[in-house]
Amino acid sequence: MEREQQELTFKDYMAIIKRRKWQFLAPFAVIVLAAVVVALALPPVYRSESTILIEEQEIPADYVMSTVTGYAEQRLQVINQRVMSSSQLLDIIKRYNLYADYAGKWTTEEIVEKMREDIGLEFINAEVVDKRTGRPSSVTIAFTLSYEGKEPPQTVQNVANVLASLFLEENRKVRRKQVTETSLFFEQELEKLKKDVAEKTRALASFKEEHVNELPEVLQVNMQSLNNNEVSAERLDEQLRSLREKAEYLESQLANTAPKVEDLQKSADEQKLDALRVELVSLRARYSDSYPDVIKAKAEIKELEARVAAGKDKEPAGTAAGDLPDNPAYISLASQLAGVRSEIQSVLNQKKEFEAKADMYRRRISATPEVERRYKSLLNDLEATQRKIADLTAKLLEAKVAEGLESEQKGERFTIIDPARLPEKPYKPNRLAIVLIGMVLGLGAGIGFAAVAEFADRAVYRPSDLVEATSYPVLAVIPELVTPEEKAGRTRRKWMFAFGCVVLFGVAALLFHLFVMDFNVLLAKLQRRFG
Repeated sequence: MEREQQELTFKDYMAIIKRRKWQFLAPFAVIVLAAVVVALALPPVYRSESTILIEEQEIPADYVMSTVTGYAEQRLQVINQRVMSSSQLLDIIKRYNLYADYAGKWTTEEIVEKMREDIGLEFINAEVVDKRTGRPSSVTIAFTLSYEGKEPPQTVQNVANVLASLFLEENRKVRRKQVTETSLFFEQELEKLKKDVAEKTRALASFKEEHVNELPEVLQVNMQSLNNNEVSAERLDEQLRSLREKAEYLESQLANTAPKVEDLQKSADEQKLDALRVELVSLRARYSDSYPDVIKAKAEIKELEARVAAGKDKEPAGTAAGDLPDNPAYISLASQLAGVRSEIQSVLNQKKEFEAKADMYRRRISATPEVERRYKSLLNDLEATQRKIADLTAKLLEAKVAEGLESEQKGERFTIIDPARLPEKPYKPNRLAIVLIGMVLGLGAGIGFAAVAEFADRAVYRPSDLVEATSYPVLAVIPELVTPEEKAGRTRRKWMFAFGCVVLFGVAALLFHLFVMDFNVLLAKLQRRFG
């Protein structure tokens, strides 16, 4: 421990390296050789990729709007799932006899999953300014599709081209399916709405037929008819009052006229009786039967009738009480009175008819608000459906135009701008990296072994160490005595060291060769990319 605490000089370090060179070289050489063996033993894996550009539709969206919705990333994920289906991949595996070394060892699902892992999909994004918000956003403008495998380079290239073709074909199928389903959906919905309009039109026509006289359109007609009817009823009332006054006048005249010529010479009681009867008719026209004057007139008429009847009983027996009147004036008055009474009855009948019509018009007018509400509800429902039909018709036309856009491949489409190329060198393994990693690990292991051996060694290699260990001064240093056997051993170790140097030189040459190859390939790629 005391030796560890002493400060080591450059000469001490060189002595340690000389003593522990084999502890350092042995693990270093083993690990480096193992890395070289692994790098050379791993089978080459080739990789071929295609770059596919996502092109926007040729016709501006202001003129033709595509019915294909969703972002390109979403559609690519859908297409990726379709292409990566087991049936598609199995078909490619059988066509190109892929993963032949796994046949019989792995299940079909495991082989398919292995191919899914070997297929790579990477998006190429760009920062663009959104026209609506004015803010920059990341947009997928292209993507790379690659395939890597242990098969020959030509097979890897063919598989990469097949995958790119499948992506393009699936994109066309997906877009065509979307536009076709959109058009079909609009057609079906339009057909349903047309049937709905026909049913609502029939219902509206039936409602109008049922309430033809109560519709809002005929409200003014009903109100005008009711007004005309009321005016006509008032005229009939005036005519009826005039006819009744005329009838009362004729009745009074008829009461004062003798029906027979011989009756013109009446007694005073009869003349008074006729006058009272006329007066009673006039009183009844103005008052009720309980009025005092009416009661008095009835009593006097009753008394005079009894007196006149008593006088008639004294007449000769040959007189015929039922003889017809022969007084012309009486007959004329009776005829006029009968005509007036007939006119009164006719006016009453007309008045009843006008009252019935007035009630009918009032019922129509009172029912108009409810009928108008129901009518407007049916009409608004019909108009709303017709507007939907117009809107769907316009959308259907747009969908048909978008369908033509997709069929002519004028919409958004995938274009291969960099087809899969024949791999010129393996993509994996990175032999240079493996060897470099082996050298780093070997260097670390060699240093570690040498350090452990040095710290575990309790031997004394310097006079100072001996002085510190024994506290006695060193009088002399005896040089190392080498025997012939030790010389032979040293010779063998020198040859082994030379062999190790040759191995290291070969490894360095291999690394340099790999580095040069990678550099040349990288340089060629840069020249192709940037011209």
